[in-house]
Amino acid sequence: MQKTFIWFDLGYTLVYQNREPLYQQFLLEEGINKSLEEIEAAYHVTDKLFMRQYPGALGRGLHTFYPWYIGVLNYTLQVRFDLHTQAARLHELQKEEDELTWRAFPFVRNVFDALKNQGYGIGLISNWDAGCKSVLEANGLIHYFDELIVSSEVELEKPDERIFTFAMERAGVSPEQCVYVGDNYYDDVVGSAKAGMDCYLINRFGRLGVEELQYDRLISSIQELPALLRLLRQQGESAVTSRTISSLHFET
Repeated sequence: MQKTFIWFDLGYTLVYQNREPLYQQFLLEEGINKSLEEIEAAYHVTDKLFMRQYPGALGRGLHTFYPWYIGVLNYTLQVRFDLHTQAARLHELQKEEDELTWRAFPFVRNVFDALKNQGYGIGLISNWDAGCKSVLEANGLIHYFDELIVSSEVELEKPDERIFTFAMERAGVSPEQCVYVGDNYYDDVVGSAKAGMDCYLINRFGRLGVEELQYDRLISSIQELPALLRLLRQQGESAVTSRTISSLHFET
């Protein structure tokens, strides 16, 4: 019997950048005090706006969009700076950090261990450059993956359904045996749906930034997956209703 595959996006699904504390440090240098929580929410909203309005922009080299992105972020936080000066300083702050540019969320290994123990295959379908495998290796994640599908290697990009179909063909599984998990509705949910996959959308601030979407399969992080998938197996269902997701994840 073929195993079910859980396919993952990479950026802000499995790995993240330490960008918010660096932006906060820049603001403090300018005599402005903003909480880390406020900055994190502003980054989140800016990410979602770019995903919605400027498809593909965030997957390009920083030099193609970074000052523009910082300008939107500043507007969200109601601050104003010379964008090129600010971008250069933020780049300096990043270089001063003696740590990985992309680092795994602290719960990723535990989630992967749990999924492996439940018998799932683990795959990656990511719009990423040639550095993808280096990011996975540096974070000690690469050995978890049964399949790695990287856009720069296969010359296909999400939301093109062909990258999802190619991944399934490589793994020898059908859409019914797959679940995709990512943080970009327009690349991840739309693309995987075209290929017939179910998808969970990561949105760590509830519905903030995705208010325009009528989509119920929201999770705050991949930490929720093992319990969700266990529930699905117990119920013998292929999807979870919005009421189930709400009761599991968004009750206060």
